[in-house]
Amino acid sequence: MATPSPWPELPYEDWAPTLDTLHMWTQVVGKVRLALSPYTNHFWQVPLYVSARGLTTTAIPHRGGNFEIEFDLVSHGLRITLSDGRTQRLGLRPKSVAAFYAEVMEALKGLGIDVHIWTMPQEVPDPVPFEKDEANASYDPEAANRFWLALVCVDAVFKEFRGRFIGKSSPVHFFWGSFDLAVTRFSGRRANLAASVDPVTREAYSHEVSSVGWWPGDRSIPYPCFYSYAAPEPKGFDQSPVRPAAAYYNTAMSQFHLKYDDVRRAADSRATLLDFCQSTYEGAANLGGWDRAALEHSAAY
Repeated sequence: MATPSPWPELPYEDWAPTLDTLHMWTQVVGKVRLALSPYTNHFWQVPLYVSARGLTTTAIPHRGGNFEIEFDLVSHGLRITLSDGRTQRLGLRPKSVAAFYAEVMEALKGLGIDVHIWTMPQEVPDPVPFEKDEANASYDPEAANRFWLALVCVDAVFKEFRGRFIGKSSPVHFFWGSFDLAVTRFSGRRANLAASVDPVTREAYSHEVSSVGWWPGDRSIPYPCFYSYAAPEPKGFDQSPVRPAAAYYNTAMSQFHLKYDDVRRAADSRATLLDFCQSTYEGAANLGGWDRAALEHSAAY
């Protein structure tokens, strides 16, 4: 059995096929949570959460009880657990998205959970419906476990950073659409959005935010990376004195980036990541005129 080790290596090229498959598998499970969970502001009923063994939906209400779906990335299974004691476990191994989708739906049906989801993947180029996706079928257990170990490390630091703030903030949650872990702080003021903004974006960014996150890379940015942005972005944010020195502003994406390897290789990875989180937040809050004295925990440092 694997045991958590700090800040594992996670080269994008080494596990890209597994990443793509796992991304689609998390979308299947995430859409089950979305279909059956009560609505929460900013779509916070959507994400998954880092658990002691992988990624979980947490408890989903169902017929007077609840159930939970967890990706176990230690012993490599998908476990569905009901509050009445019943469970189902599916093995995580090389299999197509279509096969995974069919197995999950059949397992849920067998447990008396009748759910219908929209099977078109979100936030990916050239999406293929789950039931037709035979191309994504890779699963490297070691790579999936290293991904989870990285999430464990990042999740802990993000939670520490979240604890410094007493204003409204999101949980530290994993978005299966964009396949990233993030935490968001709110100024408390509504954002002035253009009338042309689509309804999903309007709800997600209805209020001023400063957000920090991590994703494992994709074809456009083929390395794991931290990011931080402000929405709406205050004038001069791109010139903020962000730390550490390796951080940079990605003009195309309108956000600061810091490579995961720069954090992983730092003498103090925790302190380096906290510095990135804090300095990018300060840039957003100071330039945006946030009431920092009212929003920040005086005993946080």
